[in-house]
Order: sequence, then structure tokens, then C-alpha cells
Amino acid sequence: MAVLHAQAGEVVDIRPLGVTIADSKTTALIKTHQFEIIRTVLLENKEIPVHAAKGNIIVQCLEGHVTFSTMGKNMELKAGHIFYLKTGEPHSLKAVEDSSLLLTILFHSDASVTGSSSSLSL
Repeated sequence: MAVLHAQAGEVVDIRPLGVTIADSKTTALIKTHQFEIIRTVLLENKEIPVHAAKGNIIVQCLEGHVTFSTMGKNMELKAGHIFYLKTGEPHSLKAVEDSSLLLTILFHSDASVTGSSSSLSL
């Protein structure tokens, strides 16, 4: 069975899972050729060993507390914290308490390789 991802224009609920976190699983929410957004669920004392992403990543802690190890240091991520890492940067995670994270992976495109950019006007 294929994994179902949200479609363009579809609303996705990323609010904290609260009491249902123990029964929740890591889920890919949205995936395109340019990016992927994943809700990562990590229960207390569980770890994700050292690995690296195939694109820049943005990590936002939605709830809980995790220790994120990268670049020779340990960072404490708690609800409301956000940071990013460059492509291929090795990192690992350990949950200090039941936690959920919003992970965005930005895949490289031909435009980024050639130095093209776009600007956003508000």
C-alpha cells in the first residue's frame, strides 16, 4: 500500500499529540520533489542513531524534550525550539521525554546548484 501524503491545498494538523503520543508513529506528512515534511515521534529514552540527510533540514520541536547531537555538541530541544542543519551533517537524537518533532528536508534542485534564487514580496 502506498503512503498517502497531503496534497497541495490540503490542511495538515501539526498540533501537539498530547496524551495520544504513546500510540502515535512517525509519519511523512507532505512529500514533493523539492521537500518532505515528517512528524517524528520519539518516546522517552528512545534514540535515533547517527545519520545524515540528503538535503538541508529544519527541525522544530512541537512537544517534549530531545537531545540533538551534532557538530561536536549536544543541543537541548524543547517545545517551540527550531534550528537547521546543512546537507549531510551527521546527527543523532535521544528523547529526554515523549516528544514530537516537525522535520523538513529541503532537497537540492537544479536551480539551487546553478545559483538561481527567487525572492518573496509581501
